[in-house]
Amino acid sequence: MKKINILLALILLLFVNASCDSFSDAFDTKEIAPLSVNVNAIMSIEGVNSSEGLKVKFDNYNENIHMEKVLGKSTTLVEGLLPGIYSINITGKVTSSSGDEYYVNGSKINYAITKEGETLDVSINGLKISPLIFSEIFYAGTATSYFRNQFYEIYNNSSNTIYLDGIYFANLTPSTATTKLPKWPDGDGANYAYAERVWKFPGNGTDYPVKPGESVVISQFAANHKLPQYNPNSPVDCSSSEFEFNMNNKNFPDQPAVDMTHVFYNGKSALGSVPQYLTSVFGGAYIIFKVPTGEAWDPVNNTSLSTRDLSGTSTTLYAKVPIKYVLDGVECGQNETMIAAKRVPSVLDAGMTYVGATYNSLGVARQKIGENEDGTPILMDTNNSTDDFERGVVPMFRRYGSKMPSWNHTLKSNN
Repeated sequence: MKKINILLALILLLFVNASCDSFSDAFDTKEIAPLSVNVNAIMSIEGVNSSEGLKVKFDNYNENIHMEKVLGKSTTLVEGLLPGIYSINITGKVTSSSGDEYYVNGSKINYAITKEGETLDVSINGLKISPLIFSEIFYAGTATSYFRNQFYEIYNNSSNTIYLDGIYFANLTPSTATTKLPKWPDGDGANYAYAERVWKFPGNGTDYPVKPGESVVISQFAANHKLPQYNPNSPVDCSSSEFEFNMNNKNFPDQPAVDMTHVFYNGKSALGSVPQYLTSVFGGAYIIFKVPTGEAWDPVNNTSLSTRDLSGTSTTLYAKVPIKYVLDGVECGQNETMIAAKRVPSVLDAGMTYVGATYNSLGVARQKIGENEDGTPILMDTNNSTDDFERGVVPMFRRYGSKMPSWNHTLKSNN
């Protein structure tokens, strides 16, 4: 009996080993070999001839594959990529021959890497580094379905006083991140951002100075939202805002904050028939921009500066904002997977930030990377909102100790 049992055990062991070898062989036949690609960065910024030192990042979100490499002087070999669909981003900072600094970016979104030795030509554009940046954005609102407490804080991250007078704020279209992107005129290329609605800071040129380390807040409705008639669960009191988007709604009356000047909506300067202005609680895309001295920008009276979405029959008009005018841009989405549905040129924002839900009373805030001598923050600005912003924070004004400008109405009323 013992001999029989030993024999059976030996036969079983041989069967198991053979089975394991078979499974191993089967697995090996399905093994996917890594690929190598060559990255060729094509620079389009005047006075910049080299992409050396820029970073290229490959992100395959479906397979959770992420790889980063520094570019050389010419074509750069990147090895070890598994076949798949990638978002490819080249980012960094360069200095032109004239001394101007630029955050640069080039990208290929949802690009299939399947060929060994393929050369990827990536066009690189740049955004001149701006002293004014979005420092905090609260767009998600508060339960239940309360969105009047949205706000946008803009910070002077430079060492010089900046005047807000005549600087524009706009939210871009589509209003939420989507893979079904609009079709714009062929001749426009990547030269424009397309705005759904445009506002402007008022003033005669020197009325609204913002010193280094100071910030201003634009609120949808610059009231104390914690009051019973609004939403006591609101995380913010917006009554100290410097500016507001006043829509002449008697239910949400004009506040002491200075009114932003309305510029454009659907081809007109009028506010429109609906007495409210909100950006998507799922997350919008926002820019601030300045028209250079000596140039004219009037999308209402100059029809070449507006366009409709050519992918359908809608007659809604959107303002064309030249990329070179943009001081800062931030794109927000529903969640991290929406990076594959970017609406804006990657030169404005190579990434995306998010809070993951609507009406959760959470916002996004730019990260602090240092302090000025007076204790005011130095904020991160790599032109990539995925990296630059903390996500899911409880919103607050003047985080990290940025200062209120001396002309804020609450300071004047206390003097």
